[in-house]
Amino acid sequence: MSDPAPVVDPSPAPAAPSGPRPKVTNRGRTAVAVASSNSESTEVPEFEPFVAPGPRGFPPLTDYLDIVAVDMMSQSDGVNKQQHRTMFYNSNYLIVRRGQEFHVKLTFNRPYNPKEDKFALEFVIGANPDYSKGTYIPVFPNKERQSRWAGRIADNSNNDVTVGITPLANCIVGKYHMYVAVMTRFGIRRTRKDPVRDLYILFNPWSPADDVFLDDEPERQECVMNEMGIIYHGAYDDVAERQWNYGQFNYGVLDACLYIMDRSEMPITNRGDPIKVTRKASAMINSRDDDGVLVGNWSGDYTYGVAPTSWTGSTEILLTYASSRMPVSYAQCWVYAAVFNTFLRCLGIPSRVVTNYYSAHDNDGNLKTDIILDENGKIDRSRTRDSIWNYHCWNECYMTRPDLPFGFGGWQVVDATPQETSDGMYRCGPASVQAIKHGEMCYPFDAAFVFAEVNSDVVFYSRGKDGAMQPVRVNQTHVGRMVLTKAPGATTRRDITSQYKFPEGTSEERTVLEKAEGFGCHREKSRPPEADVDLVLPTLEVPVGQDFELSLEFVNRSDQRRVVEAYISGNVVFYTGVTSAEFMLRDPTVTMKPNETVKETVVVESKKYMKHLVEQANLHFIITGKVKETGQIVTAMKVVALHNPKLSVKVSGVNRVSEEMMATVEFTNPFSFALADVYIRMEGPGVMMPTYKYYSLIPNGSSLTWNETFVPQRAGATRVFATLDCPALRQVQGEVSLTIKP
Repeated sequence: MSDPAPVVDPSPAPAAPSGPRPKVTNRGRTAVAVASSNSESTEVPEFEPFVAPGPRGFPPLTDYLDIVAVDMMSQSDGVNKQQHRTMFYNSNYLIVRRGQEFHVKLTFNRPYNPKEDKFALEFVIGANPDYSKGTYIPVFPNKERQSRWAGRIADNSNNDVTVGITPLANCIVGKYHMYVAVMTRFGIRRTRKDPVRDLYILFNPWSPADDVFLDDEPERQECVMNEMGIIYHGAYDDVAERQWNYGQFNYGVLDACLYIMDRSEMPITNRGDPIKVTRKASAMINSRDDDGVLVGNWSGDYTYGVAPTSWTGSTEILLTYASSRMPVSYAQCWVYAAVFNTFLRCLGIPSRVVTNYYSAHDNDGNLKTDIILDENGKIDRSRTRDSIWNYHCWNECYMTRPDLPFGFGGWQVVDATPQETSDGMYRCGPASVQAIKHGEMCYPFDAAFVFAEVNSDVVFYSRGKDGAMQPVRVNQTHVGRMVLTKAPGATTRRDITSQYKFPEGTSEERTVLEKAEGFGCHREKSRPPEADVDLVLPTLEVPVGQDFELSLEFVNRSDQRRVVEAYISGNVVFYTGVTSAEFMLRDPTVTMKPNETVKETVVVESKKYMKHLVEQANLHFIITGKVKETGQIVTAMKVVALHNPKLSVKVSGVNRVSEEMMATVEFTNPFSFALADVYIRMEGPGVMMPTYKYYSLIPNGSSLTWNETFVPQRAGATRVFATLDCPALRQVQGEVSLTIKP
């Protein structure tokens, strides 16, 4: 007898439930959810009984202390903010630094009696506060019972008691809430939760016990307290400056920085470790894989956002991100570095923006940048894939590295520009600068990547018809030519190349490169003989829109006649070294007598390059040639950064706090064509929040004037920055310095 046929239910499958999906939680995996939001908190009960109440409840607690008022002593000119150097933060809340005592004033209903009265200050951060995790900290003001944070009675007068509290130098950084708890015979009575008693605790580079301690007062003032930045760009032999308002003390910026860590779902318990904070933030400042702060764009089309060259500071970017909960458009490397710098300085981590000229982007783990030539010595652009950034900006932050051997603390490279992934996310660092200099690339994090950025060789290969590749020229000194940062307390630059690498050609440098090879980096070992013909290019300063002459010098160092078949390629390039368009190609033949120098002059017409220009206005000339008699290859590369017109910025008024002043921006269109869709942005540390104005058209030869009133908020030396930006003209800037009187 055969088996019965299976019964098939003809009814349709049940429809998927409608409505929002349930939130996936930690339930079933851990007892409580891991706290990862500084903005969330758990209500602490106002009364916590020791025993169950009787039928009539607890008797009146009139014999015990009652809190009449709590003064967080958060005034900008008060002792707390002055001693903790947080007086510039535009906030009514108490902001202090860890590892250093601050004071809170309590007013009771009667005089405090230390022998009979018992009270504590309770500090909580995040949801599910826990004593063992450092998210719930009771502080007792007597020596008999101490907690993790030290507490003492600093003053006791009538009904007022001033309590001194010293947070641990490695405590969690973020926003805490404070309760005042009084112990009675029946239970603990607390103050109600009130945002007035919120306080922020930051890293403390002035405390020797803090991991970010920096024992150099001028450097601390520059890398923590200074809001006015100078970011270097342009070319190695034509350095340009970009002013930037970090604005770490502006209203809302501190909360925006804490929101960035919340958005990353970083556990609250990790937020006291500067290594973990900086590594997480280097991923969150870009939006590639986590909806972070900034969207990168190197295309030249910024229709749906703000051009990277248009920004004047970090404030607008951070406040927009915190309010919209969406990534902000757009950024390139210096914007990532500048906003990251604001984040670090705002939280108290010493930091600075660094620019590396001729920065290699190593995406295959070797120490080579390959340029392919055909058999005639002309660049084969279809096969040349590597590029060298004219400059690249990253950050350095200062901290100890207990996870590394002794001596590798100090300055650490962190980079938020999304170039390559690290542990699955677009981030870089912290990588010890000392480890990079000494070739110790096995140490975390990403030291090998940064090492290649400053140490790669440029290798020219000649490709035969059969596809064989033969190295014909190796340039060991082109990459990492110069590393700059702003000098402390000045508007000048400081060359810190020696902190990243030993001088080229020294025995120390050779030893470091051999050590790097031991860690798996591959270099070009062959050393093709140097050609006996040199090629020298001039240094040029060219205003955008003008014709100019490129004068090449061919130097014959031999005692015989030489003929060079040369190729001169002129390209408009992004600052990343990627070619946008080739606007010129010449192939002169140069004949030289023995020991003779011959000049070859090429006229570069503006009409040829202007229509191809991108925002950085960089022209890249690559000259290659083959010596007819010897078959040797001669090469030279030159970046010409075209100089844009300037904005005129002036201020007028009495230069006094709370007195109205006026800023005036003036610009004249010097070109033969009109400028359309023009945005002008302006701001100044401590005097003016970011503002902008739009002009639909500026005809050729015409001028504009923009007047904007502002009211200075604090005294001291400062500057007002302005930028002009439109699709046809990028990178136009202006500034004015001023000193505000009290």
